Amino acid sequence: MRHFGHIAPEVRQRLFHREPCAFTADSSPRLLAAALGATLYSPATRPRLADDILKQAGRGVISMVLCLEDSIDDAEVVEAEENLVRQFADLAERDRTERDRTGQDGAARDGAEPPLLFIRVRTPEQIPDLVDRLGSAIRLLSGFVLPKFTEERGVAFLESLAAAEAASGRRLFAMPVLESPELLHLESRSETLAGIARTVDKYRERVLALRLGVTDFCSAYGLRRPPHMTAYDVHIVASVIADVVNHLGRADGTGFTVTGPVWEYFRVQERMFKPQLRRSPFLEGRAEELRQALIEHDIDGLLREIELDRANGLLGKTCIHPSHVLPVHALSVVSHEEFSDAEDILRPERDGGGVMRSTYTNKMNEVKPHRAWAERTLQRAEVFGVAREDIGFVELLTAGLSG
Repeated sequence: MRHFGHIAPEVRQRLFHREPCAFTADSSPRLLAAALGATLYSPATRPRLADDILKQAGRGVISMVLCLEDSIDDAEVVEAEENLVRQFADLAERDRTERDRTGQDGAARDGAEPPLLFIRVRTPEQIPDLVDRLGSAIRLLSGFVLPKFTEERGVAFLESLAAAEAASGRRLFAMPVLESPELLHLESRSETLAGIARTVDKYRERVLALRLGVTDFCSAYGLRRPPHMTAYDVHIVASVIADVVNHLGRADGTGFTVTGPVWEYFRVQERMFKPQLRRSPFLEGRAEELRQALIEHDIDGLLREIELDRANGLLGKTCIHPSHVLPVHALSVVSHEEFSDAEDILRPERDGGGVMRSTYTNKMNEVKPHRAWAERTLQRAEVFGVAREDIGFVELLTAGLSG
């Protein structure tokens, strides 16, 4: 699989100075954590879940979470588990048939390849039970999403994951969700973060990424951000994000990938402020139509939040609607200017430090302070690609929608 792999090769060549790399579910954790992108959530109760998964994969989705927790009613859990087992068996059979048709390496494959799949569970006991019930279809599962993660609750989840991994022989990752009231409340935040840090560090090889549950943060105070505001406009939420990144997202080798919060709007809402998107990037052809469509569906707020996610140290995003996936991926592509700066900073002859004018002659690149940024930028470039000099977000999004 690869980002923008649903686009024709000749179109990718026109868009990218350096194309996104190909990878599999067995690639390195470092690469997979960066490649998660827009992780699309789906209730595990959907009757045609296997069809839905392949349909979304054909539209560019790289990672999905099949949810047994908050997205379904308490009374639906047993039925949802049974449905997951059936749907995984269906997916495994289709994948086996497609591999037999095209060869084990997947060459010339025209059917959609299943994305990275994770199951969001409610209890630690569900993990070994589901792994056992999935049988051979476990090869399509990349791991589990662990809700309301704290040190006290998290250890049991991670021990269950380790046991299930050993029993199945399949590498399984954890993605803890940081969303508990203890993390939000100021008097317990520091201690809670320290406990989470101890736990995920102990199980570091199994923790792929940390996810932020901002909807639960807002719920604790009876808040809900409107579509013209981002998570960073809600100060109590922004303060938690900052503290999580400060403690768990450091670039010194101790940190983890922390993903951006969910954007929950996808229908037309009454707008109280002027659109945030400027007209200037949308001057020709379908671009103006695309701009208007984004505004009408409140996607302009999403675009601003994606930019703020990256500025605040987050990578990837939780998504609950397919229309959010391509904007996340298009804004994750590294611009030609960013790539040029990162390469200049990381040149071996500049290991000793120093400062120089950028290739684009519009900024200062200081080698030592900007090194960590440059390394992260090249990591993002590896999985999302580098746009050509004259290609921007609109061209990437338009190509992605055309598929």
